[in-house]
Amino acid sequence: MDDIDRKITTLLAEDARRALADIGSIVGLSASAVNERIRRLNASGAIRKFTVDADPAAVGLPVLAFVWIALSQGADEGTFRAYAKAHPTIAECHHVTGPWSYLIKVHVASLAEVESFLAGMKGQGFLARSETVIALSSVVSGPFTPAEGTA
Repeated sequence: MDDIDRKITTLLAEDARRALADIGSIVGLSASAVNERIRRLNASGAIRKFTVDADPAAVGLPVLAFVWIALSQGADEGTFRAYAKAHPTIAECHHVTGPWSYLIKVHVASLAEVESFLAGMKGQGFLARSETVIALSSVVSGPFTPAEGTA
């Protein structure tokens, strides 16, 4: 990935519907050259998908919580991962190092829903223990874009 590819991914992350000619005028390439680079970035996996970045608060999910999870002794990790992938409340799930097994990011409508989410995880037999952190605000949030000049 070179600096032009990084700029193209940054522009697409800002607006995935941006016209190829517009991107080309910014990066100094023709629309067809931009299209070819986007096709290559997509094929290589550098661009994973084109999507909508909805505002959770605007769709009724204003509470952002991060939940540290230690899986219970008898929990099947594969079953937990499948549960996490399928659960509509879970925005992100990361397998982590340290004293915790996973870090989960959830968007919910209320604090009561955080409690209900945790009760559901306990009911599935996944939780040995957890720690929940509520975000008061988000300073930086959004899709990942590689910074120019990075490898």
